[in-house]
Amino acid sequence: MAAETADPDTLDLLDRRLVCALQLDGRAEPGRIATALGVSVRTVTRRLVRLRETGVVKVVLQPRAVDDAVGALLLRVRVLQGRVAAVADALAARSDVPFVDVMLGGQEVGAVLVSDQAGRDGLLYRRLPVTGAVIETTVYAVLHLFADAAQWHGGLLTPEETAALTPPPVPPAPVAPKGDPLDRALLAALADDARGSAAALATAVGAPESTVRRRLHRLAAGGQLRTHVTVDPRLLGMAVDANLYLSLPPERLAAAGRALAAHPQVHGVAATSGPHNLMAAVFCPDHAALYRFTTEVLGPLGVDRMETVIVARAVKRAGARVVLPRR
Repeated sequence: MAAETADPDTLDLLDRRLVCALQLDGRAEPGRIATALGVSVRTVTRRLVRLRETGVVKVVLQPRAVDDAVGALLLRVRVLQGRVAAVADALAARSDVPFVDVMLGGQEVGAVLVSDQAGRDGLLYRRLPVTGAVIETTVYAVLHLFADAAQWHGGLLTPEETAALTPPPVPPAPVAPKGDPLDRALLAALADDARGSAAALATAVGAPESTVRRRLHRLAAGGQLRTHVTVDPRLLGMAVDANLYLSLPPERLAAAGRALAAHPQVHGVAATSGPHNLMAAVFCPDHAALYRFTTEVLGPLGVDRMETVIVARAVKRAGARVVLPRR
């Protein structure tokens, strides 16, 4: 068994494999993970506690992507030199901005805005312009989602381990009336820590544990307990995070989106409005791998034009702040 690391800013192989297990099922119990990976329950429990308590790994609820992503806005905000951190932090403080990145070069912030018209207009036409730090804002509307961040996995598990940890299909359960207060309370309690136990949740919402278990089963059946693991990708061996803005002929758009969504390095693909009609977010081990991705994966898809923007620092992912390793 690999030696357990004491430094929360590094992840050894077992730590990385535990992250991969959580990516498959963020609510998987330690016993199930231990059986699948061939380690002791005690080791899994201790490691998961350490990873979560240090903030290096956080499991949060992922919004229902099809419901929330279509119509969301992808923002590219160019700012004055030296003001990027302030703008990124201000965007990350908003509950309707689940993703924020600082781009390489220090003059661009990328963000995702999921808001109603009032929130959208307030940010784009009042708050950003009056800061005095914003030079230009480019806005892309998401027209179709091919893949989101919850579908990306680190790739360090065998097919057998992956099969053991992938949740089985859940038979459709009766859907609760819209706005059910207990469901809302449970989802709120899980939003920032999706690994909360049924017992802890019962205490938090003031309901019997048996009732909470039934509700969790129903919410899972309705696709409302999708989880996302927030972790710096560099800790999983992915040193380069890049956003690719692509232009394709309309007849090639759908096929290209599906092909990219199936690629193991891609952690988000959407058809968009704006200067480009397809955006893909990719993780690569290094810049040479990004070059190979560009030539070997994008080349055959018939891309007419592309712009590659490399992420220097992830600030917020799936609604959770990202804890970066110290260098």
